[in-house]
Amino acid sequence: ASADPGCAFRLALTGGPLAFRLSRHYFFSSVFEAMFWQSASLVLFLAAAIGQNPATGFSTNAIGRNAATPAIQQRAFVGARRSKLAMTAEDTSTAKEIKVGVIGCGRIGLVHLGAITKAPNVTPVIVSNPTVSKAEAAAKQYGVPKFTGDAMDVITDPEVDAVWICSPSQFHADQIKACAANNKHVFCEKPIATDLAETVEAINASSEAGIKLMIGLQRRFDPNFQRVRAAIEAKEVGDTIMIKLCSRDPAAPPFEYVKGGGGIFADMAVHDLDMTRFLAGEDPIDILAVGSCHIDKSIEVLEGAEAFDTASCLVRYPNGVQAMVDVCRQSSYGYDQRAEVLGNAGMISTDNVYPNTAKLYKNDFTGNADMPYDFFLSRYMEAYVTETVAFCESLVNDTPVPCTGTDGLVALVMAIAAEKSALENRWVSFREVIQDVYCVDPLNCDLLAGSDVFPEGFRPASQAEELLIPNYDEQKEEKGEKEGSKGLRDRVKGAFQKLVN
Repeated sequence: ASADPGCAFRLALTGGPLAFRLSRHYFFSSVFEAMFWQSASLVLFLAAAIGQNPATGFSTNAIGRNAATPAIQQRAFVGARRSKLAMTAEDTSTAKEIKVGVIGCGRIGLVHLGAITKAPNVTPVIVSNPTVSKAEAAAKQYGVPKFTGDAMDVITDPEVDAVWICSPSQFHADQIKACAANNKHVFCEKPIATDLAETVEAINASSEAGIKLMIGLQRRFDPNFQRVRAAIEAKEVGDTIMIKLCSRDPAAPPFEYVKGGGGIFADMAVHDLDMTRFLAGEDPIDILAVGSCHIDKSIEVLEGAEAFDTASCLVRYPNGVQAMVDVCRQSSYGYDQRAEVLGNAGMISTDNVYPNTAKLYKNDFTGNADMPYDFFLSRYMEAYVTETVAFCESLVNDTPVPCTGTDGLVALVMAIAAEKSALENRWVSFREVIQDVYCVDPLNCDLLAGSDVFPEGFRPASQAEELLIPNYDEQKEEKGEKEGSKGLRDRVKGAFQKLVN
């Protein structure tokens, strides 16, 4: 301590009365007294300047309220790549028990329900489906004690801490709001809503109620795309120049599915558009999109982007980064899902996923013995399970959700802008779409598109985040920073008071 006044100062703050007296012995010689006060001032200055809470690792400097330290960013991303059920014994012994309900027992609902039953410290207690027999079958299959035909029975169940919303898209926003009113955390399959204003209202309702909201964008949890992101984060390919994604379904959906589905950008390309943002690590600037019909000519009678079965997008990101997306509703060779990122020091790409690694060698053919997976649930089963477990871990350990309402909102903004670009044959700024939303208050929003008269005092937002109030995790972070700052001041004040006495 005598050789390091800073060490002695830390000892004085953390070591109790004896340590304090010991440190003061070394400090209060004529040589070290002035250095003590310099150390104290420096600590307070750095704490104020950095604005960092040691307990959370989040910073509140000029970068913004969502800025995380590199250590936290690394831990968060590494956590996303852990084994699907990788909670340690220490985790499970100290974690709280979470009881959940699932709305919707279709294909996606059953995937999530199956993952929930395997997650430590999480127990499903009720499921619902409009066709009650499906809910009953799901409850029997996974050992869930209660089932119902009414989603509100799940939302209002006093046992339930969190709700998985796996119902049709048109019900999502109202069910999120109902969960908020009943203080239930929410996992919701995308989209939050098909309407931008309603999306903002639902997100803000969850934030105002102080509940967690995670959005299901499962490709973020796919190990192939996560490895590409890891390469970008680690600068394995240098600085990103170009991002390419392709998404081609094995067969075109029926006319009834396309009609009323929101179009190819909203019901298909939205995943790829979100993935460009996930890989770029930045919010996009603008987009140029084109669409056409090649596979099923019957859909040409539909309106807007619903008349397209093929589309391409070019997205511009900060620092000149370009992202290209091509989607098609039919591929003759299976489910085609690939990514490529070009950097100034290399390139990384992913291949399609096959049921096995067998290769066939003949005089007229060399290659994979079987076709790629031909169904999205087969291709992304691991990703669905991983995202489910990720939300379970967030609930059990009260850690930030890895895919937020903001992520869901920006994905919808990108899809809307893409359709607008394709129909109007021009570049469309994402700010242009966001500016159409007018909120009287966080829970009452409207769209002003096509209106020549703006409400009095209307100030258009330029970023999606400007439409939202701080979410559960941001509120917790802010509270922790305030408490951490107060704790530091109290400790320093107490130390100084002892010196005076």
